[in-house]
Amino acid sequence: MRNRKGRHIETGVRNAKILKALLLCAGACLLFCAGFLVRGNAEIMERIGFVVSEDGKKSTQSSLVDMAEVSSRLDEVERMLLAGSLDVYDTETATLAVLDAFLKTTDDAYARYFDSTRYTSFVDVSSDEYPGVGVFFAEENGRAYALDVFEGSSAADAGIRQGDIVVAIDGDRSQDWTATEAINAVQREQGSSVVVTWLRPSATEGGEDVEFTTTLVCSDYKEPNVVTQKVESVGYIALKQFTQNSDALVRTAIEELSAEGATSFVLDLRDNPGGYLTKAVDVASLFIRSGVVVEIDTLDAKTTKQASGEAATDAPLVVLVNGNTAGAAEVLAAALRDTDRATLAGTATMGKGSVQVTKPLSFGGALRYTAARYISPSGYPIDNVGVAPDITVTVREGASSDNQKDFAVETAASLVA
Repeated sequence: MRNRKGRHIETGVRNAKILKALLLCAGACLLFCAGFLVRGNAEIMERIGFVVSEDGKKSTQSSLVDMAEVSSRLDEVERMLLAGSLDVYDTETATLAVLDAFLKTTDDAYARYFDSTRYTSFVDVSSDEYPGVGVFFAEENGRAYALDVFEGSSAADAGIRQGDIVVAIDGDRSQDWTATEAINAVQREQGSSVVVTWLRPSATEGGEDVEFTTTLVCSDYKEPNVVTQKVESVGYIALKQFTQNSDALVRTAIEELSAEGATSFVLDLRDNPGGYLTKAVDVASLFIRSGVVVEIDTLDAKTTKQASGEAATDAPLVVLVNGNTAGAAEVLAAALRDTDRATLAGTATMGKGSVQVTKPLSFGGALRYTAARYISPSGYPIDNVGVAPDITVTVREGASSDNQKDFAVETAASLVA
């Protein structure tokens, strides 16, 4: 039997290893996050003893001083534990807790630490076609939710609705699920099942959210990315998301509808979660002949994306947007509005005008954080603001038809001289 001294030494050694690992974690995180941590949290930094300059920015030398101070404080905790603590800790659990707490101080809703297992799942990106559960996943504030539920799917049969948030998959609720993780987790063999727990936000202010669990069967569900329709003289084009061939599909739709006699267009970006920014710029170029489509702001530089000059039509255009229009779709909507190329109708967009990057860490796993934000051609930020329509048209409950679409079609027809 080990005596108290032997147990104390073993505990101290283990604590020392853990704290050294945490020192490495904190140092690596500071290297990645110091810039936006300091910019957005000067008051917090001052409260814990760091000196922040008047403009809220820090030099590289100052950041190194901060890291040394953090190391010094953790070293003090290490010595105290070695001197008298009887507790033992799990390194992975402690690492996750420390990094989660640290990232919350950045006010970046998309900042996440992925341990090695989660990171492998995150980067294992699936193809567009996979045996899934009939849900088109999107992401808001770092959490996956059902943006669309395919008719006739297992999810539709289970009563999943647009807006239901993923809480757990196969019982794993250890952290928030991103859209990428949710998509990959339900990519399984035909006929296999997956248990998904959802949170349905209350439909009324002050009401209670409802959590429920479903067992869904994986199968092949396919929906076209571009849907077209000619309504009298108006060509209607609905774009679901920005994939690698979105610009080609929209160009073909414009050409075919024009050949059928369309003299104006409606571009429906409702429920479009975004996708490839380059393709949003390419689609914008089908309607805009020249000029800036979007400005991209990073910590070190500002760059712009320009229209290609290969427009497919100059016909009048109405763009439909709503609260689920996000990311690259917001970039397109803002560009078409700011250049006076289109009339926007519907409701304000989500305000997800930012870019996240994921970088591996030396001690395992990876860090995801916001590295860039989109600015519209007129100079206003999209992130956390959204794009407001020129004409607000809300969904009319109980309507027998799509009143937003009907309004957009009527407006597009009226714009023809």
